[in-house]
Amino acid sequence: MMRFLFWVALAILVIWAIRSKIRSAGLTPPKAPSPPPAIETMTSCAHCGVHFPQSEAVRADGLDYCSPAHVRLPAK
Repeated sequence: MMRFLFWVALAILVIWAIRSKIRSAGLTPPKAPSPPPAIETMTSCAHCGVHFPQSEAVRADGLDYCSPAHVRLPAK
């Protein structure tokens, strides 16, 4: 049984060493470049002026706010 485990461990070690050499030599096919992230329109809070993505805006009276708490406060 010990002899069998020795050969299995040796085979795993050899396979790991070969894969490591292949990766370091750059012989693996290049990965496709990932598409650039979508650019999102930014807006600013009507009360505090903080800029944030428009998808996160809280709209009230035609103005953008960064949080529901700022909707209750006066716009600057």
